[in-house]
Amino acid sequence: MIDAYEDPGTPDSRGGWAYLAWLVRCQPWRALAGAVLASVWMVLMAVAPYLLSKAVDDGLEPGDTAALAGWTAALFAVGAFNAWVSIMRHRTMTRVRMDGYFRTTKVVVGHTLRLGAALPRQVGAAEVVTIGVSDVHTIAGALTVIGPGVGSVVVYVFVAGLLLSVSPLLAVVVLLGMPVVAVLVGPLMSRLQGTETEYRERQGVLTARIGDLAGGLRVLNGLGGKELFAASFDRDSQRLRAQGYRVGAVTSWMQALGVGLPTLFLAVVTWLAARLAAQGDLTVGELVSVYGYVAVLIGPVAFLVDMGYQLSRGVVAARRVVRLLRLKPAPDTDTSTGTDTDTGTGTGVADAPVEPSVLHDPVSGVRVAPGRLTALVGARHTEVTAVVDRLGRYGPTDATWGGVRLDAVPLDQVRDRILVADNEADLFAGSLREVVGGRRAPSPADVGRAVRAAAADDIVQGLPEGLESPVTAQGRSLSGGQRQRVRLVRALLADPGTLLAVEPTSALDAHTEAAVAQRLRAARTGRTTVVTTTSPLLLAQADTVHYLVDGKVTATGHHHDLLEREPGYRSLVARESEDSDPDTGAGAGAEEVVR
Repeated sequence: MIDAYEDPGTPDSRGGWAYLAWLVRCQPWRALAGAVLASVWMVLMAVAPYLLSKAVDDGLEPGDTAALAGWTAALFAVGAFNAWVSIMRHRTMTRVRMDGYFRTTKVVVGHTLRLGAALPRQVGAAEVVTIGVSDVHTIAGALTVIGPGVGSVVVYVFVAGLLLSVSPLLAVVVLLGMPVVAVLVGPLMSRLQGTETEYRERQGVLTARIGDLAGGLRVLNGLGGKELFAASFDRDSQRLRAQGYRVGAVTSWMQALGVGLPTLFLAVVTWLAARLAAQGDLTVGELVSVYGYVAVLIGPVAFLVDMGYQLSRGVVAARRVVRLLRLKPAPDTDTSTGTDTDTGTGTGVADAPVEPSVLHDPVSGVRVAPGRLTALVGARHTEVTAVVDRLGRYGPTDATWGGVRLDAVPLDQVRDRILVADNEADLFAGSLREVVGGRRAPSPADVGRAVRAAAADDIVQGLPEGLESPVTAQGRSLSGGQRQRVRLVRALLADPGTLLAVEPTSALDAHTEAAVAQRLRAARTGRTTVVTTTSPLLLAQADTVHYLVDGKVTATGHHHDLLEREPGYRSLVARESEDSDPDTGAGAGAEEVVR
């Protein structure tokens, strides 16, 4: 089975069937062992009726006790050996399924990491969740075809051969049974793929709706839109339920055929064998063996029907995985030359500046001097964050870094030295120390300094186990202001050469915000820091403030200078203070700074 740290390989993303075949090729010897063991297991089950017929004809009917004991011993030995084969078959097939499960999980997780910031722009979180929770199980179940599926075909041919020595008529009936099964089940398989695909799509939409509602329920309630969205969710869930009924209808027919066809099969062959025995064409032992053969075939025929069901669902799930794997990360390309620089080599690729250098966004006119605290202020949040996206290279950009086009620098160098810290960035589950430490293992002293700089001491002290206390996914066990400070602690511990922080204090009260503003400046002394904000408390600490109107720099200077000479800037900053929550006291603190 695949190791947790082993490379899962390069998946075949040409389609659902190709992906399932790739999972089999990744474990050829185990897949072969599963097929052989399943074939031996089913063949030995078919051997039992043959041995029983010999015991009847050679021992029981003529009264030969020695022959009866010999054939009985052989039947016991075959049964005991087959029990061991069955155990090994089950173990092997469990490993086959688990390998497919974990390999798919690793492939999906690895690709989502490579997509990075491009992931939410191309696919919803609900799609990824559905794949990780549901589709990987379905894909693993489809690999059952390797064991019982192959074994069912082998034993089917084997039993037909045994029946040929007993009665050619019975052998022909058995051989014709497989095409009949295919004709009856084939259309249902195609229909199941269609209904299952639509069901999965609707499930993804509903999962996304649940995530949106969970994240914005308080806002919706405040705006009075809760009932509207609840009604929309109700309609979507009703559609999903109706589609589930359609899937269930097809599934029930396939499962009914899986039970009904073998039973009908048994009845027809048994009736024919009884007729032949009555005519004297079959001995009593042969009649018993025919009944045993057909009884043994009930399992393989049911397996074949179930195999079609599992494959239909597995292909649908695999197509969803393939669709995700076909998504491409943001190209590491020098747009001035059109050269693809995914590998970090080639014409048009430039190394990042060795020394701290100026970041310049020609679209907005923002210039970020190295080693200083720069603030971006604008009435429209989207316009200000668009500047941050261009400076952090989260999309097409003409920004330059030390005179070099930012998109000409290999992306790994950009990510290593320029960090965009969004105020809604994801928080993963784990201990608080793990959440703020990220991929690094910071020292206790570094963690302490970052916690103090973000004014997060009270968070650590308020948790029962301090830094070792568990934090739920997205920090749902914390308040909004606590989550914001935890994100700031994480950004400070990353210690990038350039930090671009989006609204780092928007959810804090005035007292905490003032402490963060002063400590952030001290913690980032000598390094480049950019913040987007309209908070006077934070703006007062900035070395340079860029005031943007319609996404363009209208004025640049110190906070106090802009208050005096830019009415629009003064109105924007003062309006924030007037709209502040009176319960937090943020308004009073802001007005004091404006004065």
